[in-house]
Amino acid sequence: MDYGHPLEFGAFITPAAATPEAPVLLAQVAEASGLDLVTFQDHPYQPAFLDTWTLMSFVAARTDSIRIAPNVLNVPLRPPAVVARAAASIDLLSGGRFDLALGAGGFWDAIEAMGGTRLTPGQAVTALEEAIDLIRELWRTDQRGGVFTDGRYHRAHGAKRGPRPAHEVPIHIGAYKPRMLSLTGRKGDGWLPSLGYMQPGDLAKGNAAIDEAAQSVGRDPREIRRLLNVGQLAADPGEFAERLAQLALEDGIGTFILAGDDPNLLQRFGEEVAPAVRDLVAAERGTRGVSSAPARSSAALAARRDGIAYDDVPVGLRAIEPGDFEYGDVRATYMRGGAPGIVLQPASAEQVAEAIGFARRHPELPLSVRSGGHGISGRSTNDGGIVIDLRSLDEIEVLDADRRLVRIGPGARWAQVAAVLGEHGWALTSGDYGGVGVGGLATAGGIGLLAREHGLTIDHLRAAEVVLADGSIVRTDASTHPDLFWAVRGAGANVGVVTAFEFEVDEVGQVGYAQLAFQVDDVAAFLEGYGRIVEASPRDLTLFLLTGGPRPGQPQPGRRQPLEWVVQLYGVVDSDDPDTIIARLQPFAELAPLVQQSVQLTTYAQIMANADLGPQHGAGEPHSRSGLIEHVTPAFAAAAARMLESGAVPFFQLRAVGGAVADVAEDATAYANRSANFSVAALGSHPDRLDAQWRTLAAHVRGSYLSFDSSERPERIAEAFPPATLARLQAIKAAYDPSSVFRDNFAVEPAAPTAPAEADAA
Repeated sequence: MDYGHPLEFGAFITPAAATPEAPVLLAQVAEASGLDLVTFQDHPYQPAFLDTWTLMSFVAARTDSIRIAPNVLNVPLRPPAVVARAAASIDLLSGGRFDLALGAGGFWDAIEAMGGTRLTPGQAVTALEEAIDLIRELWRTDQRGGVFTDGRYHRAHGAKRGPRPAHEVPIHIGAYKPRMLSLTGRKGDGWLPSLGYMQPGDLAKGNAAIDEAAQSVGRDPREIRRLLNVGQLAADPGEFAERLAQLALEDGIGTFILAGDDPNLLQRFGEEVAPAVRDLVAAERGTRGVSSAPARSSAALAARRDGIAYDDVPVGLRAIEPGDFEYGDVRATYMRGGAPGIVLQPASAEQVAEAIGFARRHPELPLSVRSGGHGISGRSTNDGGIVIDLRSLDEIEVLDADRRLVRIGPGARWAQVAAVLGEHGWALTSGDYGGVGVGGLATAGGIGLLAREHGLTIDHLRAAEVVLADGSIVRTDASTHPDLFWAVRGAGANVGVVTAFEFEVDEVGQVGYAQLAFQVDDVAAFLEGYGRIVEASPRDLTLFLLTGGPRPGQPQPGRRQPLEWVVQLYGVVDSDDPDTIIARLQPFAELAPLVQQSVQLTTYAQIMANADLGPQHGAGEPHSRSGLIEHVTPAFAAAAARMLESGAVPFFQLRAVGGAVADVAEDATAYANRSANFSVAALGSHPDRLDAQWRTLAAHVRGSYLSFDSSERPERIAEAFPPATLARLQAIKAAYDPSSVFRDNFAVEPAAPTAPAEADAA
């Protein structure tokens, strides 16, 4: 039975302690000879052997491409929770080059002498099955909460999940007897026996048992790779190749692992035998019409969503489906849980064009474009649709040091950008959290911690590479496609996918970074005072305000229990002079009692290094509203205080804008309402309550900052863009995306075609 697996070849090396460098050198020979895999037996009770985990880690550090695995791991002496952590760690450190092969035990006197528990053969199989389940569960880092199992032999009571391996680590099982073969069919990714322990016909019997067990749980038997430890079956490389080819074609073996510590033999195996086997098998498979083993398991295929032509994804474009191992780490964002039908991860502008083409062929599905996935609006994931995930487009390149001109990919995170620019003494204003992706922020506006002095992020944009709705790739700047360049700066999600930004950045040295917390009993007065001081401050100060619902204050006899708030101010004073920094902050310290303060002389890069850049596992949906205001007037402050008193808004923020932001002409970019001095954002867990409270601010707010608003109300577009801005956007939309491919992120309706004038009557 040929299962159609691509052929692989490996080495089985003795972990001899007497010459500890020998197995490492043999692993390097195996890699240099083109072998795919190097494996080591695991006998922790054998003093003549090196510890297998330590050796595998060392080999991983001394090799570059070859995969590494135990052959097989002694589970009775390896606690599975620890195995899960160790396997994930070596996989991460090696760049995804680890396979896990497990055995149930066998040398029970030696195991017992080392402190292990003696088990019967039946008990050992049960223990191994429990171990496999526990290991896989600990790798599921997208699940919330700890791991709880109550197995007979292996237990976990709230064990923390993770780390997640770099790839889906296959679990191969060393099996010979019926129960072990059944376990392999039900839960293994591979079968790993040794030919020397088998009798004629055992491979066929083992395959049949595994296939039957796999089918009993709905698996395709071809999901299970068949590996085999072999010795030198013939001295002549040609004859050796013929014997292995027969094992592949008749017994389904897909991976041959040569046991031996002779470097010359390993070299011949990799350079002569392996290519010959591949040629023989390929020729015979062509004659027989053998189909390739499926790339995805039956369970993964069953998880596919209706209405998506998964098999039509362009070749070479990375696609992650709901049943894939990586899906749990790409389905959600920082603020929203999601369940997209497919996540496409292009690695070039050309592949972005292919991804957009795939989306055009599915016009009925939601389409989300993701850079970092932090967005408060929640638009970078969806349910059942397509996500174009730009994380691979994360390059950061200095184009012209004299002009401070840099090229940045949309998938880079602002913490990474700040670190690279900081090496040159530069900075680019970019929000306040380093985990945010470049693409979303740099097309919406970019209200950052240097905004009052250096403007918005988009104000530094000098050119962009954009993939349009029709798949064409264009460069846009002030003179090339100027309308497109205008729209990208503030409404970029409507007109294309930016695959590279060119920014002219600023020289920024050490700065003062302040974090102040106040105990406030009159929040309206505090808000008004904050706004007044910010507007009166020099532009080198940009300070944001953050607060939430009130808490009960100190009771007073005969009076209603008062409320009080903890209000935080944080931001930057662009100066390396401590006296200047303190002078800028002093007026704020007089607004209310300080309960906590931190003022540091630091760098912008260090401020932005405040993020976890790992996978995001948001849940639920964000509910947020945003607006822009000229001033924090008494009426606005009073309305905001009433909203906060309601308890419906646990997150309320004012961001200082003004200053350099207002220096740019109102019609220079699609970002509108530049005369505003503050951006307002409110988040709540109940959309109806949030909207009801937000209406109390509506009379005082104009405009909207798209990145901070999750509303789906039709009127939100007219609120965000003044009439003239909206009309121009609609005309540009009609020119660059007339069929509204980009329709799921504050989409502007294309302008209606202008009817031709009627001909004069004859």
